[in-house]
Amino acid sequence: MAKQGPRKKLPKELAVINADNCTGCEACLEVCPVDCIVKVQQYDSFHNLQSFCEIDLERCVGCEVCVHIPQKKSNPYELTVCPWNAIEMVPTQEVAQVVAQIGGPPEYIQANWDRLVGTAHHLAELKVLNG
Repeated sequence: MAKQGPRKKLPKELAVINADNCTGCEACLEVCPVDCIVKVQQYDSFHNLQSFCEIDLERCVGCEVCVHIPQKKSNPYELTVCPWNAIEMVPTQEVAQVVAQIGGPPEYIQANWDRLVGTAHHLAELKVLNG
């Protein structure tokens, strides 16, 4: 289980999943070292139909493991995790703008707008204030 409590340091970047590109394959969920990625089921009665993954920005540490597996600097190959290129690393001060455009089912976005964008906005403000 991931650590709970206030952050000691804000990451330079946070991971954001574009829900319109995400298929819910869970590749990112399996590799996340801080357990901050969850699968969202759009329909309870139809398992995996129109599911997608979402990142809990409060817990994301910006490690980039959900985007690519770290390699030695001398290795010319990059091992990407998401087969659909649905995850991007976003500078923390810009994360609120990007989260506001992540896509996904309109009813889900509307129902969760305050949690999704509010958290991103709060982290962006902290990053700007703390440099």
